[in-house]
Amino acid sequence: MAHARDALWESGHDESVEVNQRALIDKVLARYSGEFTVFRELLQNSDDATATAVEIHFETKEYVERKNRKVEVEAGSSMTLPPTELPDLKTAVVHQWTFKNNGMVFRDEDWSRLKKIAEGNPDEEKIGAFGVGFYSLFSVTEEPFVTSGGQWMGFYWKDKKDQLFARRGKLPDSVEDPWTSFEMSLRELAPIPPPFDFTRFLASSITFMRHLLDVSVFLDDKRLSRLTKAPGAPKMVGIPKGLKPSSPLNTMQVNTIQTTPLSIRAEVMQWVYMAGTEKPQPKKEPPKPAAGGGGGFFSSLFSSFGGTANTQRAVTPTPPPPPVPKIDPLTIVESNVMLSIFAADIGVKLDKKMISELNRSTKKNPPTRMKYELIYTGKAEYDASKNEDEKQGRSIGSVFQGLRADVDGMGQAKVFIGHSTGQTTGIGGHMSARFIPTVERESIDLVDRNVAVWNKELLYIGGFLARSAYEIELEHIQQLWSSALAAASPGAGIDPALQASLRGRAIHALKFFTFHPSTPSGVVSTALEEAFFSCTHVSRLSMITGNKAFPVISTAGVRDAAEVRYPDPVFSGFVKDLPVVPADVLRDAKQMVDGLRTRGMIKDITFVDVLQELRSRPLSETEMIACFKWWIDMYTQSSTTNLEYVRTQLLDAAVLSVEGKEDTAGQIIPLSVVESFLSRKSGSTGALIPTDGPLPPHLLPAAISRNFDAQALERAFGWRELSVLEWLRHAMNPPTPHDAEHDVEKCAPWAERVLQVVGRAWQSLPQPQRVEIAAVLRAHACVPTSAGMKKPAEAYFQSAHVFNDLPVVSLPSGATVKGPLERFLEGIGVRKHVDLQIVFDRMIKTGDWTIAELIKYLVAVQATLTDVEFERLQMTSAFLRERLTDEKLPENGKLPRGRAGELYEPLDVFRELKLPVIDWGTHPKWRSGSEEAKFLFKLGLRRFPPLPDLIGLAASQDEKVRSAALKYLLDNYTTRYPNYDPIDFSNVSYVPAVKNGKPCLGKPHEVFSASEWATLGFVVIDPSLKGEALMHLKIQEHPAGVRLVNLLKTNPPSTEDIAKQWFTILASRVTTFSSTELRTLSQMEFVPVKLPNGSIRHLPPTQCYFKGESQAQFHSKLFTFVDFGTTANAFLSACGVKHEPSVEEVTKILLDNPRRFYDLADGRENYLTELRNIAVNVRLISAGSLARMKRGAVLLGSRRVRKEKGSSGKRTSVEMSAEMEEEDWEYQYDLLTPDKVVIADDTNAYQLFGDAVFSAPQEDLLEAFYMVLGSRRLSTLVREDYQNRNEVVGSRKAADVRTLILERLPLFLHEHTHTKTRVSHSWLNNEKNFVVKTFGKLIVTKTLQFGGDRASKSQDASAVARRIGRGPIELWLAGHDAVDMYEVSTSMCRLLFDAPKVNDALLFMTILSTDLRALRRRGYNVDRILRQQKADRLAAEEAAKAKQAAASVNASSDTLVSSQTRPDVTRPSSPPSNEKEPPMPVGGLIEEYTKQPSRPLNMVRQSLDAVKRRLQKEPATSGSSAPLPPTEDNGLESELPLLPPRPSQPLTPQPHATPRSSITSNIDLAIRACKEERSEVLKNKRQMQVVKESLNEGYCDISGHPTDMTLVGDMDGTKIFVAKDVPDGKLLMRNKSESLARFLYTIRPLQGIYTLTPSSLHIFYDRAGDTIAFNRNASLFLNLRFFEQWHDAEVSRGQLTNAFISWYFTLAHEIAHNLVQAHNSEHEFYFSSICEQYLPAFMTLIAGK
Repeated sequence: MAHARDALWESGHDESVEVNQRALIDKVLARYSGEFTVFRELLQNSDDATATAVEIHFETKEYVERKNRKVEVEAGSSMTLPPTELPDLKTAVVHQWTFKNNGMVFRDEDWSRLKKIAEGNPDEEKIGAFGVGFYSLFSVTEEPFVTSGGQWMGFYWKDKKDQLFARRGKLPDSVEDPWTSFEMSLRELAPIPPPFDFTRFLASSITFMRHLLDVSVFLDDKRLSRLTKAPGAPKMVGIPKGLKPSSPLNTMQVNTIQTTPLSIRAEVMQWVYMAGTEKPQPKKEPPKPAAGGGGGFFSSLFSSFGGTANTQRAVTPTPPPPPVPKIDPLTIVESNVMLSIFAADIGVKLDKKMISELNRSTKKNPPTRMKYELIYTGKAEYDASKNEDEKQGRSIGSVFQGLRADVDGMGQAKVFIGHSTGQTTGIGGHMSARFIPTVERESIDLVDRNVAVWNKELLYIGGFLARSAYEIELEHIQQLWSSALAAASPGAGIDPALQASLRGRAIHALKFFTFHPSTPSGVVSTALEEAFFSCTHVSRLSMITGNKAFPVISTAGVRDAAEVRYPDPVFSGFVKDLPVVPADVLRDAKQMVDGLRTRGMIKDITFVDVLQELRSRPLSETEMIACFKWWIDMYTQSSTTNLEYVRTQLLDAAVLSVEGKEDTAGQIIPLSVVESFLSRKSGSTGALIPTDGPLPPHLLPAAISRNFDAQALERAFGWRELSVLEWLRHAMNPPTPHDAEHDVEKCAPWAERVLQVVGRAWQSLPQPQRVEIAAVLRAHACVPTSAGMKKPAEAYFQSAHVFNDLPVVSLPSGATVKGPLERFLEGIGVRKHVDLQIVFDRMIKTGDWTIAELIKYLVAVQATLTDVEFERLQMTSAFLRERLTDEKLPENGKLPRGRAGELYEPLDVFRELKLPVIDWGTHPKWRSGSEEAKFLFKLGLRRFPPLPDLIGLAASQDEKVRSAALKYLLDNYTTRYPNYDPIDFSNVSYVPAVKNGKPCLGKPHEVFSASEWATLGFVVIDPSLKGEALMHLKIQEHPAGVRLVNLLKTNPPSTEDIAKQWFTILASRVTTFSSTELRTLSQMEFVPVKLPNGSIRHLPPTQCYFKGESQAQFHSKLFTFVDFGTTANAFLSACGVKHEPSVEEVTKILLDNPRRFYDLADGRENYLTELRNIAVNVRLISAGSLARMKRGAVLLGSRRVRKEKGSSGKRTSVEMSAEMEEEDWEYQYDLLTPDKVVIADDTNAYQLFGDAVFSAPQEDLLEAFYMVLGSRRLSTLVREDYQNRNEVVGSRKAADVRTLILERLPLFLHEHTHTKTRVSHSWLNNEKNFVVKTFGKLIVTKTLQFGGDRASKSQDASAVARRIGRGPIELWLAGHDAVDMYEVSTSMCRLLFDAPKVNDALLFMTILSTDLRALRRRGYNVDRILRQQKADRLAAEEAAKAKQAAASVNASSDTLVSSQTRPDVTRPSSPPSNEKEPPMPVGGLIEEYTKQPSRPLNMVRQSLDAVKRRLQKEPATSGSSAPLPPTEDNGLESELPLLPPRPSQPLTPQPHATPRSSITSNIDLAIRACKEERSEVLKNKRQMQVVKESLNEGYCDISGHPTDMTLVGDMDGTKIFVAKDVPDGKLLMRNKSESLARFLYTIRPLQGIYTLTPSSLHIFYDRAGDTIAFNRNASLFLNLRFFEQWHDAEVSRGQLTNAFISWYFTLAHEIAHNLVQAHNSEHEFYFSSICEQYLPAFMTLIAGK
């Protein structure tokens, strides 16, 4: 291929590439969007030419003409306009611009490069790079003219077209001009650029120019402005330590940094200022109204409308403005600005590849040395410039405004590449460097890969230089701060004014170097900022901490940011020495400070900072209080887990300094020794402790603790509140002895004071502390008594009057012992009474006191008894009991004494129970409410026997005791024994019961209250116990399910009569059995069945079935049937007895022995009935059984056999088969495997080969079932071969038939909706796709290949159709005979559909052979259908043409062709044929339904419609709507229709009609299937449209219709549902009770006609929609709204006929949906059959009305 290309190249010729130069220049200039572009480029060129001065002349046309004529004028002539006649600089137009510089004159190479576009200056020291800057002149002029060094060059457009030419020559020798001039005659006259803005632009532009020092601007001969630049002496400054001077890729290295002062002077005419535009002024807040002025909230708003705030006040006339002094426009205004330029000297080292790439991009090598400059305006210069603006008072601002620091981030600081670009820096100052810009020089090029590397390296240098300038400024501030601090007197500090000044400088620097988003590229400021903060050398410490050195101003001067903290008011009260960011810095430089915080350079005050502060000095009380507040808040709010460790560090570091008072010295207290604090809060026990006495050394000073809540101190510091107990211990047992004044055993007043303090706190102290306090005081003689200081146990109160020689408490102050103090002294052991042992010894043993007298004394002193004494009384056996009847005394003649807890109070009921009662005597009489009785009860005297004792008495052998005990239990159940539980006494026989008719005592779990359980042998309650007694004893009414299961297991009923009694009783307890118990019963053999020999055999319920209708069938020969009565059967039903065998069970028996099953079924009809049942419920059959059926000989097949008759002549078998009638055949039946039975789906083939094959019964249901099991269709086994003779070319018959088919085919397809066609009608319209031919004769040979047999038969045909592969469809007609339209339709349907039905051919034949008028009379909307089909066909053809046109336009592009071709596109090629669908699974048979409605073709239905119209006496209308059962997407496999829809496969005409018995059986199935809806909420996500009002063009619309309904009640056994969108749906029963009653009155007779159960009918109500009724899983729903609108008014007047007719047909339609879901011919058939079957009863009902 390469050699061929070379050869082609040699044979070719060259042609030039032409460039439209005008368009090229225009497009290049279109990218120059900046202001003053021409002058920007010319200024840069002048600086590259080392020019020091530039003059810019704006010349009017008159001035140019005079200059060209060299008119000599004197000074002051007309060429110089007088001041009063000066033009307006904003509007005065000029004719020519002239730009002059005194730089190096053009050399030959410069002249040559000038006329080359994109040549660029190769000098690496020059800024120009792209060679298009000069061509910016073409933006204003057509023919620029250049003079330099005695030569000139002019540019012009050749022939005024698009090619640019240049002409060059020499100036006359007499002309000597050192200036290089660029003359630009403007394309259009225009005003000069805004002079003031232009001057400001020039001031910014010359700042970074290397050579240019002087720029002047002229209008004609008047100099409008002049700018002169005077650089100062540069000063070298060192590179700050710690900064990294090399770029990230080490291509650039900063060698030195120098700072140069720069002064720029401006001389500007007042005329220029007058033409300037005002700069925007900052918005000022409106003045606030004076206080009390009554302006109100809206006064400031209303004041703006009228110029005054109060409309009632007289308007004060505005004083006239002061006269404006006249200003001479030609006055020169001088101003200057001082700048500091930081310049970095950069060394560049690039590899050769990088140099080459940059040279390719810029047409020059990159420099090896260059400078990076930054303008920094210091605080003083910035303020001076602002002040100068204010002094001049001009609203337009200063000409140097663009050079002033942009500290507010307004985007005024720009990047200079020789001159200003449109790129902002993001900081406060301009930057200048050798960036490589974009072509239009408006921004930095960051797109080109290599150029971006250069620019990003240079941006790093910019960030480095900015950081250096910042650190140099901060270093200077620190030097001034240190000098001032050294000069200040000790302790005085720096002068605040100087501090504020230095902070102002630092704030200015922070704002200057605050990075704002840059434009147009945000990468610039981002890169600069990143370099600014990352250009430091990384030390090991910074690698660990993440902090990099960064100086920042703080309250302690300039410090490293790592040492400065962000201020927090929380710490200001006690952290004084820590450097923090000053408040004015936070306010004025907030963005920078926030950025430093974000970067982690300035951190918040940490705990380590606090520790350093605390360790450095002790805190005063005020500071310590502030420290405590901070710590408490932090401890409360923090979630840190190591707070305990942190608190330890804090307490170890903090030291409190307490100032001394007059009589005491100061203290230094480390917080580490503090353990407790004194709470002075009102109500606290700490408030009682005197502070003038001895206090523990670990106590926090009260001056601190009184400022805080006690809980806060406890929680935050872990200290405890000083308790009275701790204080008392310190007072009683000090580490060192107290002085005598504070010794409790020596000083009675101090002892009284201590006792008084503890006594006041005693009531609020917890019991453990009371015990400890009592223990502490009992060890010391601290109680003042009449006998001196005594221990508490040795002292007595005044009330202890039994003996006179007792030491009684006596306080030195004379205070009375009472109240809290008395209770306290009693608590620590001071005695109120004499020891009881003494009382017992002196009184009881002498026998002087009775029990009643002893108890009376004890009641008198019970308040003084201690717990120990009271316990001794309880444990002392001091009480006699009464002697029982006939009880013998002991040998000593005295009954033994007992404890009070062993005896009962003396009541007769306890004496009847023979319980021990206390011997109280007769005087005084025993009263249960007396104080003595209450005291005995406290000692333990029993008031009633414990429940176990009482149950034991109830089980006693003594009948009186037993009866009394049970009576006592029942009488006191609520008050004494509410916790009685018979489970606790399950082993005790105490319940009176009856067993086998005899009384006995039973255990509680063995006895039942329902007497019927005696029949089953259970123990039942004694009849005397009833009502509340049974409830209190908690006797079970019925045995538990598990006991009943055990009974049936161990002792099943022996006879059928006993079983009937048992099962009847058990039926009432079915609901109590658990599911597990019912499963156990279902497998348990307890159902007695009498065998033929009279013996009884027990079977499990799962092997039994109820006697009923099924017993009359042959099932009784296969299964066991029982009947124990309706009630008993209910129990057996719950246990698993079924009403009839399940499909699975029948299937298994059939599989075990099919022929025996056939014999028992008494022949073919019953056997087919079972097969139909299995087919309908095939989902209920297990996979194993289904697999066995596929292999077993279980399918009934029939084969035709010719009857033996005499033959009248010789005829072929084909002729004989065709002409034989049905009565000429006999049928053979046999049970075969599915593969040996065929489906007779081809009528003709069946007639030919019906005697050679066994076929399935010709019922849709059974045929579909046979196919599921593996039977094949007959049409797939027969091959057809065609023979033709003598084609008749140009036959009129062929053309007519083709035309007829194409004309009638749309009618047929419109009716045919149950399956799709293989080809479209539009495809058939193509002559190449559908060909009709005529032959002399057609012979069809059909060959059957089935198993090992082969049969072949031939016959003449009237018409055949064939198609080879994907070719055209050919229809062959026999020319010797008339065309049989049945054969035509049959042949065409075979090719049009995958599985044509017989009805399809019949329908197509009818449409082909019937006149259009007749079709129209039969209900076909012929005109409408044909028009619609034609419109659709034309639309499809137009779409195809448009698509082909679009395809032809894009013929060269790659196109993906869809695998499915649109059938409406007409093309000569054959359409793709549909692949045959796989056999439909069994689930599909059940769930498939037709998507489009069928038309009213069924003749039976038409006759019924006529009956309906006749009954209603209305004109004929289109067919009524029919419902479809809504199906929920809930996957419930149990909810199956009784019959599946007809499968999509050919149907074969049956040789005989379906038996009427089968139809009746199916209708009965449909009626019995109707059931109650048990859900309270109906949610239908997808459902078919139910009975719908008739449409002229349709029969029944099927679409998704979501309906959610809720059960709101029932009326007369019929449930009422309401749609969710009905407001107040729950009130429907009340609001529509009358119409509901009339509706029920209407449908009840119809329910009787159809023998429907009342619960199977439901009524619903919705607000809108077409739903009249629907069938939901065999539950029928009727719409009340339609009844109200159609029939309610008539029914209310007693006219029921119309309502009966309407709802009769509606119910028949819904019942038919139990058999067929879809709206198809089968549904129509069953609908008509149901109406026909029940029509006599319905007519009787109508006649009666």
